[in-house]
Amino acid sequence: MLLWLLLLILTPGREQSGVAPKAVLLLDPPWSTAFKGEKVALICSSISHSPAQGDTDWYRDEKLLKIKHDKIQITKPGNYQCKTQGSSLSDAVHVEFSPDWLILQALHPVFEGDNVILRCQGKDNKNTHQKVYYKDGKQLPNSYNLDKITVNSVSRDNSKYHCTAYRKFYIIDIEVTSKPLNIQVQELFLHPVLRASSSTPIEGSPMTLTCETQLSPQRPDVQLQFSLFRDSQTLGLGWSRSPRLQIPAMWTEDSGSYWCEVETVTHSIKKRSLRSQIRVQRVPVSNVNLEIQPTGGQLIEGENMVLICSVAQGSGTVTFSWHKEGRVRSLGRKTQRSLLAELHVLTVKESDAGRYYCAADNVHSPILSTWIRVTVRIPVSHPVLTFRAPRAHTVVGDLLELHCESLRGSPPILYRFYHEDVTLGNSSAPSGGGASFNLSLTAEHSGNYSCDADNGLGAQHSHGVSLRVTVPVSRPVLTLRAPGAQAVVGDLLELHCESLRGSFPILYWFYHEDDTLGNSSAHSGGGASFNLSLTTEHSGNYSCEADNGLGAQHSKVVTLNVTGTSRNRTGLTAAGITGLVLSILVLAAAAALLHYARARRKPGLSATGTSSHSPGECQEPSSSRPSRIDPQEPTHSKPLAPMELEPMYSNVSPGDSNPIYSRIWSIQHKKENSANCPMMHQEHEELTVLYSELKNTHPDDSAGEASSRGRAHEEDDEENYENILNPRKNKVQDFPCLCNT
Repeated sequence: MLLWLLLLILTPGREQSGVAPKAVLLLDPPWSTAFKGEKVALICSSISHSPAQGDTDWYRDEKLLKIKHDKIQITKPGNYQCKTQGSSLSDAVHVEFSPDWLILQALHPVFEGDNVILRCQGKDNKNTHQKVYYKDGKQLPNSYNLDKITVNSVSRDNSKYHCTAYRKFYIIDIEVTSKPLNIQVQELFLHPVLRASSSTPIEGSPMTLTCETQLSPQRPDVQLQFSLFRDSQTLGLGWSRSPRLQIPAMWTEDSGSYWCEVETVTHSIKKRSLRSQIRVQRVPVSNVNLEIQPTGGQLIEGENMVLICSVAQGSGTVTFSWHKEGRVRSLGRKTQRSLLAELHVLTVKESDAGRYYCAADNVHSPILSTWIRVTVRIPVSHPVLTFRAPRAHTVVGDLLELHCESLRGSPPILYRFYHEDVTLGNSSAPSGGGASFNLSLTAEHSGNYSCDADNGLGAQHSHGVSLRVTVPVSRPVLTLRAPGAQAVVGDLLELHCESLRGSFPILYWFYHEDDTLGNSSAHSGGGASFNLSLTTEHSGNYSCEADNGLGAQHSKVVTLNVTGTSRNRTGLTAAGITGLVLSILVLAAAAALLHYARARRKPGLSATGTSSHSPGECQEPSSSRPSRIDPQEPTHSKPLAPMELEPMYSNVSPGDSNPIYSRIWSIQHKKENSANCPMMHQEHEELTVLYSELKNTHPDDSAGEASSRGRAHEEDDEENYENILNPRKNKVQDFPCLCNT
């Protein structure tokens, strides 16, 4: 490896060799624009800012003026310069005298990186208001209605500034605009120039490199630093306060392009020199090399390619040529005094891929480089994501294939698959084409899917694709919801059927003893319901069924027992029974009196007045009809023995569809009567009971109907009751016994 001996000569880069420092031209007042008729003073000074010694030369528009003073007053516009003894010509300063009503003024002098003050002035500034400042036609921020503004860190560009304002003209405001102003930004330091002690050094000889520049005498305190380069390699230790670098010996590998940079220590201004080609003399060309930029010959379609042909050794003029396999003619040819040459290929295409070489010749026979393969890689296009499933509508348990493919792009391509922006996995396509990723579907796999493709040249993302995984319904649960713990007639029963799992919509069917009651659809969670107003026929087994098109599921059977009277009829029935009992008491008293009267007339006689039984025998009442005694017939029988009436009241077998029975009374026989009637004694071992039927109640009666029927009961009590079969004897009886005395 080459050993560098770096001799850093610490001399500031404030001036170029053999060039006197520039004179300094100042303005008083320090504005580069004034109104026509005003006067501006120009002052010329040396580098030490002291008045010039001897005569001063003045120039306007590069024409020498006759004035020799170091300070003059001017009233005419133009580019002014000055020169004193011991200094070179100053930079030109343009002074403008404007006849306009509104002008924009810039503070002078201004150097690169400085902050400059701009002032918008009217001839009658007291009547000028609403000032606005603009740069290249766009309003500057925070510049409304200010007398002056500060523009930060200006540079030597062609930006144009102007301002607008309103002037008071009698009673109206008129908007006026200034002329554009180009701020005169002076160079803080000159562009550097790289100088070498020899542009064609001989192998082994030393060489000194110097980065020369000149700092403005008006900014003597600015600190500069320097850096020197060969091609893209930094020489020495990098940034240094010294502009010089000495190389003790030059070798063939030192040939190349040299340049330097200068910047302020605050990094606000940086300038670069032009490149200088340096090559070693009297060495024949050898080791020809072809280099591709970008490095490695890996290019992306649309990039620019540079073919650099260089020689490790050589002297004099070298001719370079570039060639591509398969083409007869060369791609290009250059002859120059350099150890390398470049050929630029703009906007490479896929057809530019292939093998390249270059040749170098310095009067001897051409020397060829090795072959270099150039690969033009194509970025991937936007991939397309598709679903491949066994059916049109995916179901839980299906095997889903996610296929992602970019129709254009150099392999290999890496595909990544995403579900709701969460990475599922990746798959590579080494030869191009697409790639797949498989999923065994669950309910959680519903959502948005996407994929991206990447071949190292930038990833491309597909559009999102939505997937809905349909879930079969689970076995539903049937719930019966009634107002009370026991369902009774008249209740409003809610049948609620719900599947805890399954995709919507779900259709629910309701059944009673396998008969369809109806159906209801659920488009969201919570199941569905079906309502029934209960009757006794609604007792039995209930079930429901859920179906979302993926197979119906049947619930377990739930048994319902509807009992009793409806809750609304209970009060009406109780009221009716109360009235019934009162009516029966009246009828019972009347029947007792009638029975007693008959017993006193002729006990034991037939309807014709003769007895069919011997004296002392007991006559059994006819089973075909009740025994009746004609009130007109004379009676010869003795009165019956006294009877005891025991009124008893109780309902028997209440129900919605059956009559309501009440026990009215029981008759207790005397012992003597029993002795006289042995047959009766055997047949009537228990009490004889009379029953009546309440005919004005019905399960479907409303409260209003019950009330109207109650009124009818008051009008005709006999229609409300009737005698029925004795439950104990299975025959109709008005009286328990008729006995002969």
